[in-house]
Amino acid sequence: MEEVKATAAWVAAHSTHVVVDSSGLEKVVHDIQGSIPKVEWNFEGIHYFDNGPLTVQYLFVLDALNFCFWPDKELNYDDLASGLKAALLKDKSVFDADRLQTYTGPQLRELLNWPRPLPLEDERVRLLHEVGAELERSFRGKAANLVESCGKSAATLVALIARHFPGFRDHALYKGHQIFLYKRAQIFAADLWGAFKGQGYGSFYDIGQVTIFADYIIPAVLRQLGVLRYSPALATTIDGNSEIGSGTEEEVEIRACSVYAVEKMKELIEAKIGKQVLSVELDLWLWAFGVQNQTLQHHRTLSIYY
Repeated sequence: MEEVKATAAWVAAHSTHVVVDSSGLEKVVHDIQGSIPKVEWNFEGIHYFDNGPLTVQYLFVLDALNFCFWPDKELNYDDLASGLKAALLKDKSVFDADRLQTYTGPQLRELLNWPRPLPLEDERVRLLHEVGAELERSFRGKAANLVESCGKSAATLVALIARHFPGFRDHALYKGHQIFLYKRAQIFAADLWGAFKGQGYGSFYDIGQVTIFADYIIPAVLRQLGVLRYSPALATTIDGNSEIGSGTEEEVEIRACSVYAVEKMKELIEAKIGKQVLSVELDLWLWAFGVQNQTLQHHRTLSIYY
């Protein structure tokens, strides 16, 4: 995760379209008075949890598919999480590695009880096949074995996922520099930590190294809070619901500056209030705030990474 923090800071220092507003950061930290509202990981009750390896398998499949909902106005993360949960409750073998390699688009839709093609459906199917094949090849079919091989290190887990599963390699090239964001790999570690309450499969001695998960919602919330400021052209693009290309300067800046801004927020909270908070906790708070705001204007990019 040090690569994520370092490259996000580099983008923020060289950004053309997005500015991290230090006064906006100060205001947010002042307003919350060091009291980050605690948000339970499964506050909506939409996730499967049995306190064992099947939960790990469920979470890995969930995070393999956790991207790009916006093209379908009625589809959201809750539909994915609860749909996969319902499928697993009906059939405990539904996420076995051999079965993951065989799903088609229509079968995935049926699994989720979704009535029409999913956004980037072919990519979702491809990633299910990739996850099933590599789990079978390297981890005896079980995501739990992947987690157990990381030595209780979230950073090691993220690196292992990026090494073994190309679909999680959330990189970008920005002004000649490689930028690392690793949204879905990091969120898997955070989901484990949240689901298992820091115990068992969710026990990581370095959970504090995990950054926020640069997606659609967090940047939009940071913008609304006055932490991120966009150039007039970028603001017009987002507010007009126009698409921003994956890997463009604008898209990389939106995501990287969000990571950098929340790292700065953490530092400010510690400096001013003497309290240490996790990026995971800040992300949960910002995300919950965002999904409850129906008028939030987020950027629109077709991407498998978030």
